[in-house]
Amino acid sequence: MLGITESFIVLVVCLLTLQFLKLQWMRTQLPPGPAPLPIIGNLWLLDFKLRRETLSKLTNIYGNIYTLWMGQTPLVVLNGYKAVKDGIVTHSEEVSGRPLTPFYRDMMGIFLTNGHTWKQQRRFGMTIIRSLALGKNNLEHQIQTEACHLLDIFAKTKGKPFDPHTSIVCAIANIICAVVFGHRFSSEDESFSKLIKCQLFTTNQNRDLTFLPLCLTPQLYDAFPWLMHHLPGPHQEVFAHNDFMHSLVREEVQAHERQNTGHAQDLIDFYLAQITKVNDPTSTFNKENMVQTVVDLLLGGTETTSTTLLWALLYMVQYPEIQEKVQREIDAVLEPSDLISYEDRKKLPYTNAVIHEALRYSNVTSVGVPRQCLRSTTLLGFHIKKGTLVLPNLHSVVYDTEHWATPWKFNPDHFLDLDGNFVNKEAFLPFSAGHRVCLGEQMARVELFIFFTNLLRAFTFQLPEGVKEINLEYILGAILQPHPYKLCAIPR
Repeated sequence: MLGITESFIVLVVCLLTLQFLKLQWMRTQLPPGPAPLPIIGNLWLLDFKLRRETLSKLTNIYGNIYTLWMGQTPLVVLNGYKAVKDGIVTHSEEVSGRPLTPFYRDMMGIFLTNGHTWKQQRRFGMTIIRSLALGKNNLEHQIQTEACHLLDIFAKTKGKPFDPHTSIVCAIANIICAVVFGHRFSSEDESFSKLIKCQLFTTNQNRDLTFLPLCLTPQLYDAFPWLMHHLPGPHQEVFAHNDFMHSLVREEVQAHERQNTGHAQDLIDFYLAQITKVNDPTSTFNKENMVQTVVDLLLGGTETTSTTLLWALLYMVQYPEIQEKVQREIDAVLEPSDLISYEDRKKLPYTNAVIHEALRYSNVTSVGVPRQCLRSTTLLGFHIKKGTLVLPNLHSVVYDTEHWATPWKFNPDHFLDLDGNFVNKEAFLPFSAGHRVCLGEQMARVELFIFFTNLLRAFTFQLPEGVKEINLEYILGAILQPHPYKLCAIPR
């Protein structure tokens, strides 16, 4: 007769065997992929991280659509322009969901949820951002103002080595603050400094924890949300930063209510007006959703753009011949006193191409965020059931060898024809596409063009004396940051 220990071992082995057989049966209902192990799935194969390099290697083995097991959860990965387009454009409606768990609900905000609330809030947000692009004190004017402030900060370095990170982040953050609050902050403002810290930490921490099965904390949170509110862990620091941002936004809302002039100047003004005029039982416009919407915009409107700009400056130092060519084009077209507008991109095809190549080559959002099938569908001939998680690998699109001549090289010619005219590329999807396309895409494009063109017109960027090499490796995270660096902004 077996003892207690032996019986336990036999029981565990039987359960693991049954789980293994169940996984093998489930595999037959999904696109091909590496065989999952009980409990950990394919996590061992991924080194417990979703690295884009690993996803690329698996594409060579399993093709452009395959299944990875994040623990016990299957994740269908789409690779290359054709597969990603089929998922997020052709079947945009079916593959537009987000995995709605307690973790997502409490930590990720409205724009990363699903259903009526998401659709109504997103539609309103897009409408207001478009509205703010018009008028005398429009969005482009705010961007030009911040660009001038940034030029002044760079000029004060007098050509000496400095780290541009903080000043660039503050400049971009002030633009989204102007959009939602109607005013900018001084860089010495204590609340603004804390807001910047909260934005950077929460964005990275949330997205790092977002790949639910890759981290124990989200799984525990989803199973015991009430308990996790009282247990220590990385999620508690996220809560603290989220609480600060919500408190700051509520204070701004109260100030808007006290100073109500009847003329909407920013998103909070428009939202307050929307709350009062909507007489619809299905309306999702209320103060709670307003605060969360503003927090979402603050989180989404800073780090990706500022990080792309940091990469762009690093590329100019690495490739001085490209920097010189940009400057020659700017000097030939624009007068030193001209106020640079987004419309000028049509006269500066090479500069525009360099900015697009910086977006493509840096690809700061790495592999992207998982989606969920809202309805059963077919992707590249594979039947995908409702509720299945899908990961459109955006990195594989902007590095697709079928669409880019030299994907692993920084090459502005990717966006130029033989006559030097700027050309759009269908495989250029750094902002995603379809129903979940980035809400702030247009604003980010304007920011990058105006900031980059102003900086290259005013300064030549060089490495500090004695520094011979540039580290172009990224720091792994939700947003792929360059390693901290210093450069010299030499006035032209």
